[in-house]
Amino acid sequence: MTQHNWRQAWRVYLEPASLRMLALGFSAGLPLLLVFGTLSFWLREAGIDRTTIGYLSWVGLAYGFKWVWAPLVDRLPIPFLTRALGRRRSWLLLSQCTIVAALTGMALTDPKIALMPIVWFALAVAFASATQDISLDAYRIESADVDRQAALAATYQTGYRLAMIWAGAGVLWLAARAEVLPVSGATAYQHAAWQTAYLVMAASMLVGIVTVLFSPEPARRELPPARNAAEWLRSALVEPFAEFLRRYRWQAALILALIAVYRISDVVMGIMANPFYVDMGFTKDEVAAVTKIYGVIMTLVGAFIGGVLSMRFGVMRILMLGAILSAASNLLFAWLAGHGHDVTALIFVVSADNLASGIASAAFVAYLSSLTNVNYSATQYAMFSSMMLLLPKTIAGFSGAYVDSFGYGHFFTATALLGAPVLLLVWLASRVKRQEF
Repeated sequence: MTQHNWRQAWRVYLEPASLRMLALGFSAGLPLLLVFGTLSFWLREAGIDRTTIGYLSWVGLAYGFKWVWAPLVDRLPIPFLTRALGRRRSWLLLSQCTIVAALTGMALTDPKIALMPIVWFALAVAFASATQDISLDAYRIESADVDRQAALAATYQTGYRLAMIWAGAGVLWLAARAEVLPVSGATAYQHAAWQTAYLVMAASMLVGIVTVLFSPEPARRELPPARNAAEWLRSALVEPFAEFLRRYRWQAALILALIAVYRISDVVMGIMANPFYVDMGFTKDEVAAVTKIYGVIMTLVGAFIGGVLSMRFGVMRILMLGAILSAASNLLFAWLAGHGHDVTALIFVVSADNLASGIASAAFVAYLSSLTNVNYSATQYAMFSSMMLLLPKTIAGFSGAYVDSFGYGHFFTATALLGAPVLLLVWLASRVKRQEF
């Protein structure tokens, strides 16, 4: 990997490809919290118990199995759309429109009255969002050379995190503004307020839709035509995975193990963050203000620092730094659980957590991008990002039951300890692949 001076490293963020990734990253990041973290806040306020909320987080497992249909996204054209827009943009547009429709369905359903329709609409959002991720990851990888992948990852993560703030703090702020006064003490549950907030989120997907319509299709890489159905199935379903194993051989097991656990501390902790805020007595306005202002600033700082440092010093060093910071930031939540309701303390904890997450994410996305073969970019990256989420989201489903049994303090400490094996795996992977970074 070519090392750049500081001026070159920063100027890459002004290139058109980087700016497109900012908008498309926003489109990718918007749905996740709406079926994960923010939804847990909504359900908790509606009176749904923590154990049920934890199990419902398994909706997010759709992201962990996207490798199953990634080969179809990589190869299968969509009638009319693919001819008009190209392979990557057609799948992006279809998935984005599906997200809009499913979010609208969630908005029009009250979980206090009927929980199952919310679950089905959330599944539709998760499935369409995972499909969008498959197409977008391939689009990003095919839009620039290896040297610029860290910068594209940073702008992508910046847009992604801005969307997560909007889908987290923004939803809470909108719901609080839409409530009918007066209310006494903690804000009473009002479905109409959440309906308004989720309808605005559905409309916010227009950022991605418009960007797709006005973006160029990356140069298509032609593969040898299949002579029959069996050969097509092999090239679409088997070859992307077989090529990765042939390229890395025994080292593939180490790489896949690292991918499977790198974000485990953040993902397992994340599902209980919003119920934690509710149970600690923080209002929607307090949570929204802290995550919107301080969270946004520190996420942007973290993502850009992670991108620049990865280009300057190499991905593996920053991958290690991100792993350490991500695990350590969870201990701050354990401290907050014992500290009590304190907005100043919340600002400090959320700021540190977002800074760590931004650094780790920028380096990790660049690392995953470097592992892909551009001939199978959608399928291979989907395999990596699926593995990244599968184990953490499976464990996260039990987070509510764990909190009910042991409390928030023990839970946050346990999630920090989950990050310990990550440090060893990053060290081993850096020794194996040091010459490429």
